[in-house]
Amino acid sequence: MVPHLTTALSGPLLDLEKRFLDSSTAIEQFFRAKWLEHTPPFYASVDLRNSGYKLAPVDTNLFPGGFNNLSAPLMPLCVQAAMAAIEKICPDAKNLLLIPENHTRNQFYLMNVAQLQTIFRQAGLNVRIGSLLPEIVDPTRLDLPNGQTLTLEPLRRSGNRLGLDGFDPCAILLNNDLSAGVPEILQGLGEQVVVPPLHAGWTTRRKSNHFRAYDEVADEFGAQLGIDPWLVNPYFAVCGKVNFQERQGEECLAANVDFLLTRVRAKYREYGVAEKPFVIVKADAGTYGMGIMTVYDAADVKGLNRKQRNKMSVVKEGLQVTEVIIQEGVHTFETIDEAVAEPVVYMIDRYVVGGFYRVHRERGRDENLNAPGMHFEPLAFETGCCLPDPCCSPDAPPNRFFAYGVVARLALLAASLELEQTAPLAQEA
Repeated sequence: MVPHLTTALSGPLLDLEKRFLDSSTAIEQFFRAKWLEHTPPFYASVDLRNSGYKLAPVDTNLFPGGFNNLSAPLMPLCVQAAMAAIEKICPDAKNLLLIPENHTRNQFYLMNVAQLQTIFRQAGLNVRIGSLLPEIVDPTRLDLPNGQTLTLEPLRRSGNRLGLDGFDPCAILLNNDLSAGVPEILQGLGEQVVVPPLHAGWTTRRKSNHFRAYDEVADEFGAQLGIDPWLVNPYFAVCGKVNFQERQGEECLAANVDFLLTRVRAKYREYGVAEKPFVIVKADAGTYGMGIMTVYDAADVKGLNRKQRNKMSVVKEGLQVTEVIIQEGVHTFETIDEAVAEPVVYMIDRYVVGGFYRVHRERGRDENLNAPGMHFEPLAFETGCCLPDPCCSPDAPPNRFFAYGVVARLALLAASLELEQTAPLAQEA
């Protein structure tokens, strides 16, 4: 499935997709060289926005849920990539401990956990699921709507190792973004590999660090392909020491909103874009589409009403918002059955393994789609976004998906740099 693009596919984006198509060999050489220098995250998902004049990432998740939304034909890609990822961290691995979020009532999330368990079992691992929930004191079976089952088991700590009763894993895979902090039971596991690393969690991670790293990647990629990096990169700024309830930081917010809108207007004039520019203000740490607002004018962030302040002040797990990122808004002109859509691309190790469209009938093309009421449509590609077809037009399905995969892998590379730069040992040095 390729959604309808409500703006004519011409101008900058068509030129960009054509450049990707013409430069596919150079692009793969670029990534291959980078993966010799940097280690990709264990897995990730990237939210993209396609405006017709720009294709850019707006969020990168290092603890992706949603594997249950990938289409069945993509499972062999997932299994092959999982094999490569495991061999890097634990070549002789037999046992893998998977630690999920504490969403025992979210059936869709639990189906994601079950899908992850299936993928890694098919990659040749014994996979069991350890729960951080204190009420899980015995193995607890959960029946899922799709007919699958999960068994949650209580974690057991023994010295510097973590496991389950009768189960000693080589590696520990987190599907928990640590928004509530790093539990003591996960700290100091010097004898086991924990992926993603603990500093990838929202306790310490910041979106602004990711997009600073993405700036580096986009600039280098743009120079190699001879394109304007802005076509794949949203501008951003940061405000710290924000307190929405006490109206602290409003002047910083307003100044940065005005600064970004001025830059974007200049780019719109350069490329003849007739749309009205906007920015997205969102918490610098956190996920699940919480703590986000669309802003068209600096005055919009001054004098927020109580409802707006409450919405922006707290994110997942009750985490208080004290820092925000102000990001250039990228319209999405893609639609499915007249509903606004955006692609989400999934990767394991350095490989694109699938994706889907996030679709929302009640949201506009300038709004966050990661909100209640969204649904998902699987991407209909079978080649991992890596097999463009030069015999087709630049916007034909395999070439559109290739473009998605290129930009998603740029974000994956940025995540690799981000994790290197923010690692505890790097900070100490």
